[in-house]
Amino acid sequence: MTTDLVTRVRDAGIIGAGGAGFPSHIKSGSKAEMVIANGAECEPLAQADQQLMVKHADTVIAGLALLMDSVGASKGIVALKKKYKTAIDSLSMAISGKENIELFLLRDFYPAGDEFVLVHEVTGRVITEGNLPLSEGVVVQNVGTLFNISEAERGIPVTHRHISVLGEVKHPATFRVPVGTAFGDVIAMAGGAKVEEYAMIAGGPMMGRVTFDVSGTVNKTLGMLLVLPKNHPLITLKTRPLQRNIRLIKSACTQCSYCTELCPRYLLGHSLQPHKIMRSLDYGNVVAPDVVTSAAACSGCGLCETYACVQGLSPRQVNMEIRAELAKRGYRHEPQKVKVKARQEMEHRKVPSERLLSRLGLEKYKEIAPLKETPYSVRQVKIGLRQHIGAPAVPVVEEGDVIRQGDLIADIPDGYMGAKYHASVSGRVQRIGGGEIVIEAA
Repeated sequence: MTTDLVTRVRDAGIIGAGGAGFPSHIKSGSKAEMVIANGAECEPLAQADQQLMVKHADTVIAGLALLMDSVGASKGIVALKKKYKTAIDSLSMAISGKENIELFLLRDFYPAGDEFVLVHEVTGRVITEGNLPLSEGVVVQNVGTLFNISEAERGIPVTHRHISVLGEVKHPATFRVPVGTAFGDVIAMAGGAKVEEYAMIAGGPMMGRVTFDVSGTVNKTLGMLLVLPKNHPLITLKTRPLQRNIRLIKSACTQCSYCTELCPRYLLGHSLQPHKIMRSLDYGNVVAPDVVTSAAACSGCGLCETYACVQGLSPRQVNMEIRAELAKRGYRHEPQKVKVKARQEMEHRKVPSERLLSRLGLEKYKEIAPLKETPYSVRQVKIGLRQHIGAPAVPVVEEGDVIRQGDLIADIPDGYMGAKYHASVSGRVQRIGGGEIVIEAA
């Protein structure tokens, strides 16, 4: 059964639907005592996973049961916020009679869905720096991934993605769209933008990336597209050039240490102290090297820049730049073997989601984005070949080929970690190149 599911998940092209896109067949082939279905959906305004749990609870739970069987887990937990009342009702019915699966209700704080935070909330265990949940006997999968695993058991590959379109659009909603659909098309599905000059945040206001390109596309990991006025303060903050941020840090950082005191990784007992990394920008010669390399432990959650810093600085941006530079130099954050405990003040420093939403200036966009699974026709899709962690997929089709939805179009290169990709629409392969396959819909 285990080998069979691993093969099906691999052949379906499933990657983590709520994170960095780790190939799911690898997790499916591991061994763990517990599987946690991550339904926290902690990004402010995000709703795709909630809608999925409401409308497809049975499918999500079926995927969870399959994964539990595959990894040998004796217990399954669906972790979601206690405020998701309708989802709780749907899931409660779906797990009725399943003694080894239960719900775990979380408080409404950010980042409850970070897998390090989530594992601690559910189990009380702390994943040490450089390790994965598996080091604590746990596999964590997003509920969207579990939905896809259940579909894979029926031989259905990943061709579509549930995505919430919110903000300055006429009719906010959650849609099921083909992978590779242009941002401009999904905004049109939501009735179009309400403002002429707008920016988009792909992936949520905290950890998402800002783009102004409506030809950008929906990938397998994208659950939210937030449309905001081009001059919104959040857009200004997230697009501030690195060198300007560094100049501001050198002149305005007061070393108040709020960024550290509210850092989820620091509160879990990790060595990361963002305020000391900020100090290193001005006084590098008096800061220990391990302070700088601790940036590798940063999750990029963004609390430091959007909530903690009273000066409007961005420790997160600096940490991400250091992480990238360390990776270029071949630095690997070695897994820590010494167990640590979460700091006792952690419980009292959790940031309420509602307060965060207010601080972000996004309260006016808080509205229901109902699920609409009516098929939408698109003229073209652009399917990127590296939406996952690992080596880029290798095309197995040629320009001019006529293909059907669900056909394999790119495979995992031999000897590498990767993921497969399938046609999300029926049509003709128009172009291959630039790390993508473009399909003209029939």
